[in-house]
Amino acid sequence: MKYFIGNWKMFGVPGSINILDKINLFNLRDRNRKKYKVIITPPYTLLETFAKNFKSKKILIGSQNCYHKDLYSSNTAAISPYMIKKVGAKLTLIGHSDNRSEGDTDKILKDKVFFALKNNLKIVFCIGENKKQKKNNQTLKVLHKQLTQVLEKRFNRNNIIVAYEPIWSIGTGKIPNQEELLKTILHIKKILRKIFGKRIPSIIYGGSVDETNVQKFRKINEINGFLIGGASKSSKKFIDIIKNYYR
Repeated sequence: MKYFIGNWKMFGVPGSINILDKINLFNLRDRNRKKYKVIITPPYTLLETFAKNFKSKKILIGSQNCYHKDLYSSNTAAISPYMIKKVGAKLTLIGHSDNRSEGDTDKILKDKVFFALKNNLKIVFCIGENKKQKKNNQTLKVLHKQLTQVLEKRFNRNNIIVAYEPIWSIGTGKIPNQEELLKTILHIKKILRKIFGKRIPSIIYGGSVDETNVQKFRKINEINGFLIGGASKSSKKFIDIIKNYYR
């Protein structure tokens, strides 16, 4: 199973549901539809509306983040995994580089993972090195720390997707070459086996994925899908990514 996950970031109003309507219509007609799952993570303001409209359809709705406490708290503007689940979302991103740069520590991320899984949310756990770390050949070391400091054997691996999203690639149009990416993905798999054993979470790739370069990833069977940023805001571009991957 491949995942095509659209991260809308700070984009979208209620009328933007038209984008999902077009993606869903394509999804229903596509001859490859049983081979993949489509997930969209809109901003919090659209979660309930989108989740209700697509409850019985083929698109799953997820959150872009969650707070590191369960149920309710006195933290202003915080939204817990419990609240996200209650509005109908099925998934949440955790550990995105945007949130790490704003102060999400390994301890905070572990708490987010714990409470999200407790509320039966599937999580997409994001990892990735920045430009300086890559230049200093620290990629594998950085990824090892990001994974081992947060994920634990007790966590339900069936509800975890690991997204390798090199920070230097996000929004730049630059992607790793195949040899480099394969080496990195195999390293991630090795770490995950040490944590979970033989059965490990799915691994997806994110970072400047678009309709023109998606075919370059097909040869790497270890990649189970994609976390898509800017291109997911356009129904045409998002659909073309799926079409071109299976071409």
